[in-house]
Amino acid sequence: MLDIFRRKSFDELMAHTQEKKLTKALGAFDITLMGLGIIIGTGIFVLTGIGAANYAGPGLMLSFVLAAVTCAFVCLAYSELASFLPVSGSSYTYAYASLGEIFGWWVGWSLILEYSVGASAVAGGWSAYFVGILHSCGIDLPKALTTVPADGGIINLPAVVIVLLTTALLVIGVKESAHVNRILVYVKIGTIFVFLFLAAPHVEPMNWQPFLPYGFSGVAAGTAVLFFAYLGFDALSTAAEETKNPNRDMPIGIIAALTICTILYIAVCAAMTGVVPYTMLDTAAPASFVLEYIGMHLGSAIVGTGALCGLSTVVLGMLFAQSRALYAMSRDGLMPMSLYKVHRTYHTPYVIQIIIGGIVAVITGFTPIHIVAETCSAGTIFAFLCSCAGILILRRVYPDKPRGFRCPAVHVIAPLGFIFCAFVFTQLSSHTLILFGVWSLLGLIIYLVYGRRHSVLNK
Repeated sequence: MLDIFRRKSFDELMAHTQEKKLTKALGAFDITLMGLGIIIGTGIFVLTGIGAANYAGPGLMLSFVLAAVTCAFVCLAYSELASFLPVSGSSYTYAYASLGEIFGWWVGWSLILEYSVGASAVAGGWSAYFVGILHSCGIDLPKALTTVPADGGIINLPAVVIVLLTTALLVIGVKESAHVNRILVYVKIGTIFVFLFLAAPHVEPMNWQPFLPYGFSGVAAGTAVLFFAYLGFDALSTAAEETKNPNRDMPIGIIAALTICTILYIAVCAAMTGVVPYTMLDTAAPASFVLEYIGMHLGSAIVGTGALCGLSTVVLGMLFAQSRALYAMSRDGLMPMSLYKVHRTYHTPYVIQIIIGGIVAVITGFTPIHIVAETCSAGTIFAFLCSCAGILILRRVYPDKPRGFRCPAVHVIAPLGFIFCAFVFTQLSSHTLILFGVWSLLGLIIYLVYGRRHSVLNK
């Protein structure tokens, strides 16, 4: 049984970068924008309202701070790992090289859950804004076609459509996807500033009272729910193999994205809870709702349109990251190697991308958003936990290998990242933890039956 802890060597992993199957088309600016594209979206445009109404009240601002502090520790570790092992797979690859094959599989299996349900949650938010914009224009789509069965509908069709469209774009090519992402990120950032400009004058400080209606436990629970909004750091590192100069570009992109996103998250949360009593924010389209509340119908439509662009980039980034993680797992034999195919013209893992798009479309069409959001956070936090532990092992195993970026005070930063992530993980609801445990058990069975025997290292 000791073979389940076998590790991929540094030389084996770096050999993948010489295959040149995937196009190196991304620079530091592209990585930063990809981070903004994935991270800024769900947290601001979807989960802010739900988190304030049901978990933390105005104290959700502190939830974002706690998430940002936790991610700051993890971010420094990821920056070193991404520059040290610039290979597709992100935390799956890092765990495989440090903790062994069984942990690599476990993290990879968690990433499948993380990105699939994460993209589904975001697509659900996209649908809410889309339906709201049409409503403001006097067009009301049938509830049966815009609502999941649990909420009285048949299928959330707009959410399914956006998933299929982004899947098609990702099949066409990473460079083309990066260009579209860049445009949509500009629109998204502009939309956030428009919202702040319109909403800030209407802030009533009395709406921030009580600031912690659910106590600190509510703040911690809010952090656990919205934590998956920060999974962009893991998604960014999956693009290392397609980055021009990963030793330099990956750390810059990851750190810049964290800083910008945290500032914007807190500012928008302060404006929303300051304009509207937090008890009224239980909606998947809170930004539009806030402006409707103060009578700015045109502003609501403009922000809603920008939110559509913003959430589109999140779906794009999550589906991209999901395909690259599975690409790495199939290359290692832990998944069927028939998935390890790159399109001759587009140079993308098209088979994996199409399969993922289909699965996510089904999930988003029939599953309530709050369920998928919490489940995604569980996968995100577990991946971060393993990365914080893995960096210490890689420092010991490969002390002299070159690193484009070295995490400062790694023996302090990495343990702090592990402790903070473990704390947030314990704040997840019991049904989420049970679901994650069942998913992990299913993954273990698949690994023992298939992955362990077909692993490239086993051959």
